[in-house]
Amino acid sequence: MDIESLREMVKNDIKIDETDLNSESLRTPQLHNKYLVLYENSKLELEKLQFMEKTLKRDKWLFYTGKMGDEDLERKGWEPFEHNILKTDIPMFLDADPDMQQIRAKISLQSSVVSYLEDVIKIVTGRQWNIKSAIEWIKFTQGV
Repeated sequence: MDIESLREMVKNDIKIDETDLNSESLRTPQLHNKYLVLYENSKLELEKLQFMEKTLKRDKWLFYTGKMGDEDLERKGWEPFEHNILKTDIPMFLDADPDMQQIRAKISLQSSVVSYLEDVIKIVTGRQWNIKSAIEWIKFTQGV
């Protein structure tokens, strides 16, 4: 799920219908569960991407040090790396590698989704207090 569609979904779900606070109060646990499931799935996806990054980093290290076999190179569709580089220069090559940049971008985006969902869950949790306060305000203004 991309973050923009997630934001739009949250925008619609977070709205509280002030004319039907009872139903809104009953809807809160459903919203909490919905976003908790999304959070857990997103967190698992983030961990999966982080594991993929570690594997790719190992493969790229083998590639840049010239230790990757021809079969592995062919399977991955990579051309042999023809340069000799110092071990201290490998991090620079890894940072500039397009495959590494791509997976790091995915990790960054997924981290943003996880962080956003954490905040949404806090908002949904606080929703009950907002509804309670609205009910108390209505009682106060009506002299009940």
